[in-house]
Amino acid sequence: MRFFLPCFFALSLCGCVAGEARSPDSSSAMAGDSQAVNASGRDTTNHFLTDTAIVRGLYVNRFAAQSSRRMKKLIALADSTEINAFVVDMKDEFGLNYQSSDAKIAPNTGRMGAIPNLKALLDTLKAHDILAIARLVVFKDSVAARTNPGRTIRKEDGTTWRDRQGLAWVNPYDKEIWEYNIRVAEEMVRLGFPEVQFDYIRFPEPYRSLPKQVFPEASGLTKADALADFLKTACGRINKLGGRCTADVFGLITTVNGALEIGQDWKKLSPVADVLLPMVYPSHYPRGAFGIDRPNSEPYKIIYEAIAKAHERDRALGIKNPEHVRAWLQAFSIGQPKYGAAEIEAQKKAVYDAGYDGWVLWHPGSLYEPFVNGLERTTVSRKQGPGTRNQERGSP
Repeated sequence: MRFFLPCFFALSLCGCVAGEARSPDSSSAMAGDSQAVNASGRDTTNHFLTDTAIVRGLYVNRFAAQSSRRMKKLIALADSTEINAFVVDMKDEFGLNYQSSDAKIAPNTGRMGAIPNLKALLDTLKAHDILAIARLVVFKDSVAARTNPGRTIRKEDGTTWRDRQGLAWVNPYDKEIWEYNIRVAEEMVRLGFPEVQFDYIRFPEPYRSLPKQVFPEASGLTKADALADFLKTACGRINKLGGRCTADVFGLITTVNGALEIGQDWKKLSPVADVLLPMVYPSHYPRGAFGIDRPNSEPYKIIYEAIAKAHERDRALGIKNPEHVRAWLQAFSIGQPKYGAAEIEAQKKAVYDAGYDGWVLWHPGSLYEPFVNGLERTTVSRKQGPGTRNQERGSP
């Protein structure tokens, strides 16, 4: 079903009228808007874009974002808990999740639909004091690979390399691929997303069972330097428009010295991003990690060790942003134990004890009802250590 009312989400969720919808242009949607207020009349100006702002979010996949019914439920959940941000799929493995007005972007749209009225959705999130974060999958892009076959990772015989799922990846060294992704990011900020979050800012795993990966245009540049250069370039352009630039990284890079085979290196990526989001899901750590026999059964210990190390490394790099690390937490189950409210609480406490306030929950289907009892009702600072403060969202 398609929705044609220009304020569809706002009409159904917060009772606004079409004339009250704010225009997502540079004067109203960027960080400089000094008159922004939410549905309850509270000033929401820039409070999510400061170094001390608490961000606690949910991942919202493309199908949930396209569903008014699902978005109502997620917004209601945020209204009644500490959740104050949504990480929304705007470009994923299926292509774009919106209708682009940029002629250089539109050919890579994909075939999995789009949010029916993005402007109305953004207006509604803003009215509910929910930070809208645009998630952009970068190099695992089978749609751009299909439409730009000359810009893919190759095999030694010159044909397109494919991963274990049979998907082609675009070449992370290719500057035209950089430009495409940065233009999408810039369009996100212009449309009204205060933050852009890059995912799959990495190379694919070089499994021995797969053909060797060949990278045209590498010119001797290391994988780690290529990713850092891309992120530095992208963040500079996003920041220039008033947006915040963040990136998802493997949890392992908080503790491993040097770069992983996928090219991610904490020391090179951390200084060029406004925030890094390590995916520290306990189920993804091998047996024996940090001396823990079954990491999935010890969520507090795993996340505390990983995030405390990230904090230590940031201090060594001279990074002073008190919320520069925002962990991805596990809101799904792989094996035993089955994750629920208690495991969410344990993971959150680990983040706080490691010195940060922010985190985001990941469930691949964006189904968070089983975890609601692990959430607080208000967004109160809980972190321990230097700079601890007690700030509740919406309080004077």
